[in-house]
Amino acid sequence: MPSGKRESMIIIGAGLGGLSTGCYAQMNGYKTQIFEMHEIPGGCCTAWDRGDFTFDCCISWLLGNGPGNEMHQIWLELGALQGKQMRHFDVFNIVRGRDGRAVYFYSDPDRLEAHLLEHSPADAKLIRDFVKGLRSFRKALAVYPFLKPVGLMGRWERWKMLASFLPYFNAIRKSISVLMTDYSAKFKDPLLREAFNFILYEKHQNFPVLPFYFQLASHANLSAGVPEHGSLGLAKSIEERYRRLGGQVHYNAKVEEILVEDDRAVGIRLSDGREIRSDIVVSAADGQTTLMKFLKGRYLNDTYRKLYTQTIAEPHMVFPGYFITFLGLNKPFPEGEPCATYLLDDEEAQEMLGIRHPSINVQFRSQHYPELAPKDHCIVYATYFCDIAPWRALNEGPEQVSRKRKGEELHTLPVRRGHEYHAAKRRVSNAMIRLLEKRYPGLKDSIVVRDVSSPLTQVRYTGNFDGTVLGWQPFVESGETMEEEIKKHGPVMQGLSNFYISGVWATTGGLIRAAAAGRHVMHFICKDDGRDFTASIDDHAPMPTHLIHPVGPSKPAYAPPSGFPQLATTRTAST
Repeated sequence: MPSGKRESMIIIGAGLGGLSTGCYAQMNGYKTQIFEMHEIPGGCCTAWDRGDFTFDCCISWLLGNGPGNEMHQIWLELGALQGKQMRHFDVFNIVRGRDGRAVYFYSDPDRLEAHLLEHSPADAKLIRDFVKGLRSFRKALAVYPFLKPVGLMGRWERWKMLASFLPYFNAIRKSISVLMTDYSAKFKDPLLREAFNFILYEKHQNFPVLPFYFQLASHANLSAGVPEHGSLGLAKSIEERYRRLGGQVHYNAKVEEILVEDDRAVGIRLSDGREIRSDIVVSAADGQTTLMKFLKGRYLNDTYRKLYTQTIAEPHMVFPGYFITFLGLNKPFPEGEPCATYLLDDEEAQEMLGIRHPSINVQFRSQHYPELAPKDHCIVYATYFCDIAPWRALNEGPEQVSRKRKGEELHTLPVRRGHEYHAAKRRVSNAMIRLLEKRYPGLKDSIVVRDVSSPLTQVRYTGNFDGTVLGWQPFVESGETMEEEIKKHGPVMQGLSNFYISGVWATTGGLIRAAAAGRHVMHFICKDDGRDFTASIDDHAPMPTHLIHPVGPSKPAYAPPSGFPQLATTRTAST
């Protein structure tokens, strides 16, 4: 427990977890500074310019970007959505089989049911069972808790939370106890049997049915669309909110060590040797870097020691990284689908180095973010879940270096990885382009800009373990163990006072969870300091507006949830 009045705080990392922590700390009267090794905010929630194009590599859907749930309140408190247009599609994802058939995963239960029944009447019973659960989850989202950590809820608060879930108990119980791989295996139609595993773009083999319901239900409630200006725009909006609250951000500032005296965190030491002191240190940086490097492996209890020395190296305990190909095209390609997962045959999959599952997800990104490409141009974003090991085997140089440029130390500059590494990136991106050319003739000749990223690229920019963008996997030993530890003891290291963890390594993946982690850690800090936690919605700009883009062959009108504010509908080209 802390001793004396604590006022100053250092936060490591300007990803969404660090920025959120800073915002809520400032709202609660703490004087904070954020130290970030990159030149821009956002961490994994980012984008970059290539010529006249901006390549956005993060938000394909943003949980909570529409009202009716506690997730939305967090984004409004962080000033993330105000003054922006939220874009929504009525199809969450399209899964295209090897035989040319396609399954449209409409998030609206009625449309999804009609489409799936038309696709496979023989699976009517299972289809209706799935859609029944989806309808229940659309209502359950309104009572799902995000604002306060469960570990700090009193007995009455917990009973009240549990009581609110009673109407949806059966849907939750059934969906959390059955893996999607087992559920989908019951379909008679071979494409449905495989396609259901790819609703969330990639195959998550350890996910039960519940997260599929959660995402689809949020999407159907118009609370899982995308925000105008994309990922980096979202991060910059939260950074601006943080600065308006009085916080300071230091970029190109790489932390090397958390300073500890008498079992108290007292500050940080940077790569240039500077030492900065504070009453509290919060790390929203990579979990392994924080505990094993910044703290040198000290203060690990049995749980954290196992997590960071054993569990983290086991298969499927941490989310994988991505291989990404961005294409800037000099044609609009109006027939391009906002989002589709292509199932690959064995020969096609063999060309994708490090691929986890035989599929690639392809998005015509300009339909999400038209402002990120020149007029009558478009951006393609093609990805797959990717293991880092084969890319490491090709790498000849360091994974990350710090160098001085014009007298300023920079930490995310390009590194020399060798001929074989770059040749492999070209081979994989060329294979992706060949697949796209079959579906969209003329695409190859329309390419004017190309950019390619591997999991090692993620390491270079963020330092994340094995290039992961989401940290611990939920629903497996790693994520469940970490959540139980925090619920029991809080986001702290036992034996070390004045230190806390935040961001994705204090929760289980996703932007809204990273943002919520900042709110939650401040609940714990305020409790330790005897302060009443407070938060307010940012009123510097108008509330967000909303726009629906119908997708799919027939494109019937989509009915939004009752009472949904400021809604417009536009039409995209028929697919």
